[in-house]
Amino acid sequence: MNLWFRLFWMLLKRPWRKAADPFSTTVVRMRVWPLDLDLNRHVTNGRYFTLADIGRMDYVLKTGAFRTALRHKAVPIVGDAWGKFRRELKLFESFEIHTRMLGWDDKWSFLEHRFVKDGRVAGTVIMRGVFRAAKGTVPPAAIVKDLGMPEQSPAMPSWLTAWSDSCDGMSAQLREEESAAK
Repeated sequence: MNLWFRLFWMLLKRPWRKAADPFSTTVVRMRVWPLDLDLNRHVTNGRYFTLADIGRMDYVLKTGAFRTALRHKAVPIVGDAWGKFRRELKLFESFEIHTRMLGWDDKWSFLEHRFVKDGRVAGTVIMRGVFRAAKGTVPPAAIVKDLGMPEQSPAMPSWLTAWSDSCDGMSAQLREEESAAK
């Protein structure tokens, strides 16, 4: 219920927030609650990924990407996510999730979620995702065009493209293993 409450709270506050440019950073403010903690009494690694979902929903709503997805009869799907944990977030501490678009390729859109406390990054979640419709994946170029963005992605850092390539490699390996098992 804790996460549902946070999601509903974010949605209730949504009508009074200004729209955001797709290249801007959106910010959601939160606090660490008891159900966020692991046995070490800090936010559990898995919770970062779940909280990133709320930051991503806020970003998709504020930038208008949600309306664009509806026009394409598509839903957002996370394909891969990666996390980097740098500092603890402890019980009752407040923090912010800063979400921004890093870029896109022919298939994937890449978002970054930074967990910020007192101006310092406590953790980061990177994800690549798609908008999927009944007819298949909607190309990111179609989504960004609807949002008034250039069809060409900004240059992405080499670590991001290397990570994406490694995810593709893992997917190929899994497909090969499944084919060999048949």
